[in-house]
Amino acid sequence: MKRHRNLSRKPGGLTRRTFLGRSAAAAAAFTIVPRHVLGGKGYTAPSDMVNVAGIGVGSQGGADIQQICTPDVPIVRPQRNANGTPLTKEQIAEREARMAQMKAQQGQRPQADSPVQMGEAGRREIRLANIYALCDVDSEYAAHVFKGYPKAKIYNDWRVMLEKEKSIDAVVIGTPDHNHAPIAAAFMKEKKHVYCEKPLAKTIYECRRLAEIAKETGVVTQMGNQGHAAEGSRRTVEWIQSGVIGLVREVHLSTNRPIGFWPQGDIKRPAGTTPPKNLNYDVWLGPAPQKPYHPDTVHFYWRGLWDYGTGAMGDMGAHIFDAPVWALNLGYPTKIHATSTPYNDEYLPLAEMVIYEFPARGYMPPVKVMWVDGGLRPPRPDTLEPGRAVRDAVYYGDKGIIMHGSHGAMPELVPADPSFKGPEPWLPRTGNIFEDWIDAIKNNRKSCNDFSIAAKLTEIMLLTNIAVKMQRRNITLEYDAANMKITNLPEANELFHYEYRKGWSL
Repeated sequence: MKRHRNLSRKPGGLTRRTFLGRSAAAAAAFTIVPRHVLGGKGYTAPSDMVNVAGIGVGSQGGADIQQICTPDVPIVRPQRNANGTPLTKEQIAEREARMAQMKAQQGQRPQADSPVQMGEAGRREIRLANIYALCDVDSEYAAHVFKGYPKAKIYNDWRVMLEKEKSIDAVVIGTPDHNHAPIAAAFMKEKKHVYCEKPLAKTIYECRRLAEIAKETGVVTQMGNQGHAAEGSRRTVEWIQSGVIGLVREVHLSTNRPIGFWPQGDIKRPAGTTPPKNLNYDVWLGPAPQKPYHPDTVHFYWRGLWDYGTGAMGDMGAHIFDAPVWALNLGYPTKIHATSTPYNDEYLPLAEMVIYEFPARGYMPPVKVMWVDGGLRPPRPDTLEPGRAVRDAVYYGDKGIIMHGSHGAMPELVPADPSFKGPEPWLPRTGNIFEDWIDAIKNNRKSCNDFSIAAKLTEIMLLTNIAVKMQRRNITLEYDAANMKITNLPEANELFHYEYRKGWSL
């Protein structure tokens, strides 16, 4: 099979002391012990440690830092509702029954379609870096993580932490979407390396600006769509770019979110109430509009609100859209059209369908991409065997079909071909996304999914929400990416950013 152009980059070879710019005396005394001497993959010499801070660690951010360093005290996450309130015994029983039902229903779907966020944490000792400081606006919500790292400095305002803790080398950001950009920008400007959860930002302007700051400062950046470093995504890229199914002209993408995960749709925002003492609500709001607190607008429930979240696309788009963008070398779409169920000024719609048109790229023809969420599913491929489920991504080539799960998981042919082995692997394997980021810091190289890559992917994702908001105009938006402009509907350009609350900046 013909192998097309390898778009990967080879890592550089500078040491941590060179990159972190310590004093000459400190650098002279600095010695790195090879990783394999102390226990192989996942273990790093104490002399080679990077000081990492975690911001927003009550949920996903807490899982992220455990992938970087095993807690000193075992962490047991309390069973809570998505809004952070403790589960009752009845709710726990209901959840367990629902999980059992989901497991039974997934019988025909590869388990890797639903990757465990914790990954290898808990199964092996991980010492990639030192967890130096932790910050969360809710001391109660994050208490279980704080207890796991008793040596870490604790804060409830990231701005204070940035000012006081000069020994921080890098930061992991696991806050709600609307706080990603201000935090990432502030730390990068102080020459701190940044790992930011997906989506990279809430607005397209923020994406562009973060990519610029990363380039200006030269820090090592990474977005937390774990699938970019996974085997499945790399095999998908290798299969597509090696011509396994010929030239691809259409891709179908889907997710079940937000159904059963958080509220969305044409619903009322709950009335405000007094924030609890354990929550620094002002910092939680960050740059967002000043609106009253309610437990059903914070923690995981923020995802469905226009003010804070980016909906199903923001939650799952990076996990599902990433492999197609990479494999097909997609640039920016030139046309976007959306339809959805009802929504309002507070909440995103419960379900949507978005069509993107991407232009030709070299030998690759134009591509039409369909995205559906909210429980909708794209059409079944005609050649998909009965009883075999449609997975989250389906590629239609002129010589065949490939499909895979979220995070690029387990690509497979349609119809199945047990004898197919695929081309020889040719992309570099970086280890998981956390290993890659820390190694990139130590060796002064770009990570596999740095902000130059992540910003483009996130921009494509965020165009979805602009198209959804403009759907009542019944128009296919025409996008000029070079000038960051919708050319046929000027009012849509007002949605590329918003005015930050007083006291906040990018």
